[in-house]
Amino acid sequence: MLVLLAAVSLATAVDAERAFIRDSHTQGQWTAFRKWADSSAVMFTPQTVWAQDYLKDRADPPTSIDWAPANSWVSCDGRTAINRGPWTSASGKAHGYFTTIWMQSHSTWRWIYDGGADLPVPMALPKKVRSAQASCKNLAQVPAAYRGAVVATARIAGRPPADAGQGRSADGTLIYEWKVAADGARHFLARMWNGRSYKLILDQNIPGPQGS
Repeated sequence: MLVLLAAVSLATAVDAERAFIRDSHTQGQWTAFRKWADSSAVMFTPQTVWAQDYLKDRADPPTSIDWAPANSWVSCDGRTAINRGPWTSASGKAHGYFTTIWMQSHSTWRWIYDGGADLPVPMALPKKVRSAQASCKNLAQVPAAYRGAVVATARIAGRPPADAGQGRSADGTLIYEWKVAADGARHFLARMWNGRSYKLILDQNIPGPQGS
């Protein structure tokens, strides 16, 4: 019964995000990041790194950052989602926004992409989430290359991940890609199936550390 209740309580990626946030405050920031990251998850420093390698042995700060999802875009099958929202440091002196991709497997949610950027003006943490789900109409028209089982990013021992990548939901109704330039600038795109074609939902250009 307890297992069933846990699965129900984490029915969506928003539920998972909120559990992630709670864990960051009760268990420690990097402890929570490690707990919720998939083995193939990537982060940006600003170049692409394997999240579990980067987070290994990182000491938790005294107080975690705080964040909250403002938007959630969900695949037709409900098992892949992109969450976006603001974050703020414990001191309130640093702030920005995050974009996290979540995937569910066997009722367990794990994030596979975590990227964000600073903002010059802080955004209030939202109390409500605006959710949008991909259409389940005309799925046979989704390109065959975008349908089928999702294979995790291949990991080669001792090698960093590529500074470009792409992914999708198993049903192909939510697709995304990213690329990191030599100076650390990052471009992220995401599209969602509307029943006829793909609609652009996110087009993020994150400057490198020097703003170039």
